[in-house]
Amino acid sequence: MTKLQSGRRQKLILASSAVCFASALALSGCTISAPEAVPTSSGDLAVKSDLLANHGLEGLGAAEVIERLDTMPVSNRPAGLQASVQPDAVVLSDTQQREARLPLPEDGMYVSIAPYKSQTHDCYFHSLTTCVGELGNTDVQVRLTSGSGEVLVDEVRKTYDNGFLGLWVPRDMDATLRISHAGQIGTASISTKNEDDPTCITNLRLA
Repeated sequence: MTKLQSGRRQKLILASSAVCFASALALSGCTISAPEAVPTSSGDLAVKSDLLANHGLEGLGAAEVIERLDTMPVSNRPAGLQASVQPDAVVLSDTQQREARLPLPEDGMYVSIAPYKSQTHDCYFHSLTTCVGELGNTDVQVRLTSGSGEVLVDEVRKTYDNGFLGLWVPRDMDATLRISHAGQIGTASISTKNEDDPTCITNLRLA
Protein backbone atom coordinates (compact mmCIF):
# COMPACT_ATOMS: atom_id res chain seq x y z
CA MET A 1 0.00 0.00 0.00
CA THR A 2 1.42 3.42 -0.91
CA LYS A 3 1.64 6.29 1.56
CA LEU A 4 -1.11 8.09 -0.40
CA GLN A 5 -3.42 5.07 -0.22
CA SER A 6 -2.68 4.56 3.47
CA GLY A 7 -3.40 8.20 4.19
CA ARG A 8 -6.63 8.05 2.22
CA ARG A 9 -7.85 5.01 4.15
CA GLN A 10 -6.94 6.59 7.50
CA LYS A 11 -8.95 9.70 6.58
CA LEU A 12 -11.93 7.54 5.63
CA ILE A 13 -11.78 5.69 8.95
CA LEU A 14 -11.55 8.90 10.96
CA ALA A 15 -14.40 10.50 8.99
CA SER A 16 -16.57 7.44 9.47
CA SER A 17 -15.80 7.42 13.17
CA ALA A 18 -16.81 11.05 13.62
CA VAL A 19 -20.07 10.69 11.72
CA CYS A 20 -21.02 7.48 13.49
CA PHE A 21 -20.27 9.01 16.88
CA ALA A 22 -22.57 11.92 16.08
CA SER A 23 -25.29 9.51 15.03
CA ALA A 24 -24.89 7.58 18.27
CA LEU A 25 -25.50 10.75 20.24
CA ALA A 26 -28.76 11.24 18.33
CA LEU A 27 -30.05 7.74 18.95
CA SER A 28 -28.01 4.76 17.78
CA GLY A 29 -25.30 3.84 15.33
CA CYS A 30 -21.61 3.12 15.01
CA THR A 31 -19.93 4.94 17.85
CA ILE A 32 -16.37 4.61 16.58
CA SER A 33 -14.31 2.50 14.22
CA ALA A 34 -10.96 1.14 15.30
CA PRO A 35 -8.00 2.89 13.66
CA GLU A 36 -6.04 0.94 11.08
CA ALA A 37 -3.46 -1.28 12.71
CA VAL A 38 -0.14 -2.21 11.21
CA PRO A 39 0.22 -5.85 10.20
CA THR A 40 0.80 -8.00 13.25
CA SER A 41 4.40 -9.10 13.58
CA SER A 42 5.68 -12.15 15.45
CA GLY A 43 6.60 -9.90 18.36
CA ASP A 44 2.95 -8.91 18.74
CA LEU A 45 1.55 -12.45 18.90
CA ALA A 46 1.32 -12.43 22.70
CA VAL A 47 -0.62 -9.15 22.66
CA LYS A 48 -2.92 -10.48 19.96
CA SER A 49 -3.50 -13.72 21.85
CA ASP A 50 -4.26 -11.92 25.11
CA LEU A 51 -6.72 -9.54 23.43
CA LEU A 52 -8.63 -12.36 21.76
CA ALA A 53 -8.63 -14.54 24.89
CA ASN A 54 -9.82 -11.73 27.15
CA HIS A 55 -12.85 -11.15 24.92
CA GLY A 56 -13.82 -14.77 24.34
CA LEU A 57 -12.38 -14.94 20.82
CA GLU A 58 -9.33 -17.12 21.37
CA GLY A 59 -8.46 -19.41 18.46
CA LEU A 60 -10.88 -17.73 16.02
CA GLY A 61 -10.01 -16.44 12.57
CA ALA A 62 -11.44 -13.32 10.94
CA ALA A 63 -14.54 -15.00 9.50
CA GLU A 64 -15.30 -16.67 12.84
CA VAL A 65 -14.84 -13.43 14.78
CA ILE A 66 -17.21 -11.68 12.37
CA GLU A 67 -19.81 -14.43 12.75
CA ARG A 68 -19.52 -14.42 16.55
CA LEU A 69 -19.74 -10.66 17.06
CA ASP A 70 -22.17 -9.62 14.32
CA THR A 71 -24.77 -12.23 15.29
CA MET A 72 -24.38 -11.67 19.02
CA PRO A 73 -27.33 -10.15 20.92
CA VAL A 74 -26.64 -6.45 21.43
CA SER A 75 -26.96 -6.83 25.21
CA ASN A 76 -24.15 -9.42 25.20
CA ARG A 77 -21.59 -7.38 23.30
CA PRO A 78 -18.16 -7.37 25.01
CA ALA A 79 -17.53 -4.12 26.82
CA GLY A 80 -14.44 -2.16 25.83
CA LEU A 81 -13.84 -4.00 22.54
CA GLN A 82 -13.82 -2.33 19.13
CA ALA A 83 -13.93 -4.50 16.01
CA SER A 84 -13.81 -2.76 12.63
CA VAL A 85 -14.46 -4.73 9.43
CA GLN A 86 -12.23 -3.35 6.70
CA PRO A 87 -11.98 -4.69 3.13
CA ASP A 88 -8.94 -6.86 3.90
CA ALA A 89 -9.08 -7.50 7.64
CA VAL A 90 -10.87 -7.25 10.95
CA VAL A 91 -9.06 -4.77 13.19
CA LEU A 92 -9.64 -5.19 16.92
CA SER A 93 -8.64 -2.95 19.78
CA ASP A 94 -9.61 -2.55 23.42
CA THR A 95 -9.35 -0.17 26.35
CA GLN A 96 -5.93 -1.59 27.27
CA GLN A 97 -4.53 -0.18 24.01
CA ARG A 98 -4.05 -3.65 22.55
CA GLU A 99 -4.56 -4.20 18.83
CA ALA A 100 -4.88 -7.19 16.55
CA ARG A 101 -5.38 -7.52 12.81
CA LEU A 102 -7.02 -10.66 11.42
CA PRO A 103 -6.79 -10.97 7.60
CA LEU A 104 -9.98 -11.70 5.67
CA PRO A 105 -10.07 -14.50 3.08
CA GLU A 106 -8.49 -13.52 -0.22
CA ASP A 107 -11.54 -14.55 -2.24
CA GLY A 108 -14.26 -12.68 -0.35
CA MET A 109 -15.15 -9.40 1.37
CA TYR A 110 -17.65 -9.08 4.20
CA VAL A 111 -20.33 -6.43 3.78
CA SER A 112 -22.92 -5.60 6.44
CA ILE A 113 -26.24 -4.04 5.48
CA ALA A 114 -28.79 -2.35 7.72
CA PRO A 115 -32.02 -1.85 5.76
CA TYR A 116 -34.23 0.84 7.24
CA LYS A 117 -37.66 2.43 6.91
CA SER A 118 -37.45 5.72 8.78
CA GLN A 119 -34.13 6.03 10.61
CA THR A 120 -30.50 5.27 9.78
CA HIS A 121 -26.97 6.50 10.40
CA ASP A 122 -23.87 7.10 8.30
CA CYS A 123 -21.25 4.37 8.34
CA TYR A 124 -18.26 3.33 6.23
CA PHE A 125 -16.38 0.47 7.92
CA HIS A 126 -18.78 -1.73 9.86
CA SER A 127 -18.26 -1.93 13.62
CA LEU A 128 -19.14 -5.37 14.93
CA THR A 129 -19.49 -4.10 18.49
CA THR A 130 -21.19 -0.72 18.23
CA CYS A 131 -23.27 -0.45 15.03
CA VAL A 132 -27.05 -0.70 15.53
CA GLY A 133 -29.67 -0.57 12.76
CA GLU A 134 -33.40 0.03 12.86
CA LEU A 135 -34.77 -3.40 11.91
CA GLY A 136 -33.43 -6.07 14.24
CA ASN A 137 -34.56 -9.72 14.03
CA THR A 138 -36.63 -9.08 10.89
CA ASP A 139 -37.16 -11.47 7.97
CA VAL A 140 -36.27 -9.84 4.64
CA GLN A 141 -35.91 -11.10 1.07
CA VAL A 142 -32.34 -10.61 -0.13
CA ARG A 143 -31.24 -10.64 -3.77
CA LEU A 144 -27.66 -9.88 -4.77
CA THR A 145 -26.85 -9.64 -8.47
CA SER A 146 -23.41 -9.19 -10.02
CA GLY A 147 -22.70 -6.59 -12.69
CA SER A 148 -22.85 -9.34 -15.31
CA GLY A 149 -26.34 -10.36 -14.19
CA GLU A 150 -25.41 -13.45 -12.18
CA VAL A 151 -27.66 -13.96 -9.14
CA LEU A 152 -25.35 -14.57 -6.18
CA VAL A 153 -27.96 -14.60 -3.40
CA ASP A 154 -31.74 -14.94 -3.59
CA GLU A 155 -33.27 -16.00 -0.28
CA VAL A 156 -34.98 -14.90 2.90
CA ARG A 157 -32.59 -13.81 5.65
CA LYS A 158 -33.27 -12.62 9.17
CA THR A 159 -31.43 -9.50 10.26
CA TYR A 160 -29.29 -9.90 13.35
CA ASP A 161 -30.22 -8.42 16.71
CA ASN A 162 -28.14 -5.36 15.77
CA GLY A 163 -30.34 -4.69 12.72
CA PHE A 164 -27.71 -5.76 10.17
CA LEU A 165 -27.31 -8.75 7.91
CA GLY A 166 -23.95 -9.85 6.55
CA LEU A 167 -22.96 -11.04 3.09
CA TRP A 168 -19.70 -12.52 1.86
CA VAL A 169 -19.25 -10.99 -1.60
CA PRO A 170 -16.64 -12.21 -4.12
CA ARG A 171 -13.81 -9.76 -4.64
CA ASP A 172 -13.22 -7.57 -7.68
CA MET A 173 -16.84 -7.00 -8.64
CA ASP A 174 -19.69 -4.52 -8.63
CA ALA A 175 -23.06 -5.83 -7.51
CA THR A 176 -26.60 -4.63 -6.87
CA LEU A 177 -28.38 -5.52 -3.65
CA ARG A 178 -32.18 -5.62 -3.48
CA ILE A 179 -33.97 -6.11 -0.16
CA SER A 180 -37.74 -6.34 0.28
CA HIS A 181 -39.99 -6.59 3.33
CA ALA A 182 -43.76 -6.34 3.72
CA GLY A 183 -44.21 -4.95 0.22
CA GLN A 184 -41.44 -2.38 0.57
CA ILE A 185 -38.27 -2.54 -1.51
CA GLY A 186 -34.86 -0.92 -1.37
CA THR A 187 -31.68 -1.20 -3.45
CA ALA A 188 -28.01 -0.36 -2.93
CA SER A 189 -24.77 -0.75 -4.84
CA ILE A 190 -21.89 -2.83 -3.51
CA SER A 191 -18.29 -2.82 -4.74
CA THR A 192 -15.40 -5.09 -3.78
CA LYS A 193 -12.89 -3.82 -6.35
CA ASN A 194 -10.92 -1.36 -4.24
CA GLU A 195 -8.98 -1.60 -1.00
CA ASP A 196 -11.02 1.22 0.54
CA ASP A 197 -14.53 0.09 -0.49
CA PRO A 198 -17.12 0.41 2.32
CA THR A 199 -18.09 -2.62 4.37
CA CYS A 200 -21.11 -0.94 5.98
CA ILE A 201 -24.23 -0.17 3.93
CA THR A 202 -26.82 1.95 5.75
CA ASN A 203 -28.45 3.82 2.85
CA LEU A 204 -30.82 1.06 1.73
CA ARG A 205 -34.29 2.45 2.49
CA LEU A 206 -37.36 0.25 2.26
CA ALA A 207 -40.20 2.20 0.65
